[in-house]
Amino acid sequence: MAAIAVSWNTTNVGAVASQTAASYGVPLAAVGLFTTALFVTHLLGQVPGGRLVDRFGARHVCLLGMGLIVCGAACSMLAPAPVLGIAARALTGAGTGVGFIAGSAYVRRTGGSAFAQGLYGGIGLSAGGLAIAIVPEFVPMLSWRAPYATSLVLALLALAALLVAPEDGVVSPATHSRASLASLVSDADLRRLGVLYSVTFGLTLALSNWIVELLTRHGVSAEAGLVGGLILMVGVVARPFGGWILRTHKKWARPMVALSLVMGGLGTGLLATGGSLAAAIAGCLLLGFGGGISFASAFTGSATLRPDAPAAAGGFVNAMAAATVLVCTPLIGLTFSLPGDGRIGFAVAVLAWLVALVVLPDRRGLGA
Repeated sequence: MAAIAVSWNTTNVGAVASQTAASYGVPLAAVGLFTTALFVTHLLGQVPGGRLVDRFGARHVCLLGMGLIVCGAACSMLAPAPVLGIAARALTGAGTGVGFIAGSAYVRRTGGSAFAQGLYGGIGLSAGGLAIAIVPEFVPMLSWRAPYATSLVLALLALAALLVAPEDGVVSPATHSRASLASLVSDADLRRLGVLYSVTFGLTLALSNWIVELLTRHGVSAEAGLVGGLILMVGVVARPFGGWILRTHKKWARPMVALSLVMGGLGTGLLATGGSLAAAIAGCLLLGFGGGISFASAFTGSATLRPDAPAAAGGFVNAMAAATVLVCTPLIGLTFSLPGDGRIGFAVAVLAWLVALVVLPDRRGLGA
């Protein structure tokens, strides 16, 4: 439930971008700032959140994250005021930041395998896809509050689940590592892993926030929400599959991740150039599957590279992805005011998949 509550907030506002812009009285491109605000604090919470997990345990930190999401969602529902909305989304981002890294660490600390790690990520990513498809359906009933009301309910359910969940092991203060940000930044292998996850998750998420708008403007209007949601919903299969490969066929882990980057680039290119329903479905499936395979490798690999501070290392990798969302989401939104109605942004994103392929970590860096 924690993974669902976190990931829902990454796309719930983007799913109703046009309606949100109209309700708040802001230009469409400004809606990207709602996601940007969330990912600023999400990013800032990654490494500190990981260090808290390494010291105090994942369950306690995840409870904190869900509580912050509840507060942020409740504040977002007060009024359709841009300043309030952006501030409340920043509060929500603080919760998603510590909540996600704590949830991933909870899986590892309670004995979960790479497959379990992938399942955690797959459930979370599919929640983002479901938000794209489901949130618009609540607009007639909840109006501009639809993204926030649904987030509030999910976070409350996650809190209830965590309250009855077993404790995870807590590292004693004597053995706790105080890994500095500088030591993480200076780790070249960790940076390469961060580039991989920045593209497969960060860029994929930024693109998914605008996929409904892109499809609507290019002839796939009635099915735009459902088709666009495929990008993230397919992760419920791709992420556990990647974890299964990592656990049972380690020698194939790196080639499979490389193949997934090719698939992601092809899917992004197809969305940039295609205009038919069939092309949209194929592009979303390729992009979603390509973006999901490497999830287990990103977090298993970070723990392998930095056994002295596994959660903090995972937080650093996730922070790089959050920074990508932070930068790319509004930039892609701006391309909708250029010729091509957003296609330029998707076309340029193809190059990022190629960069990730060039700097792909070795087997150890992928946890294999």
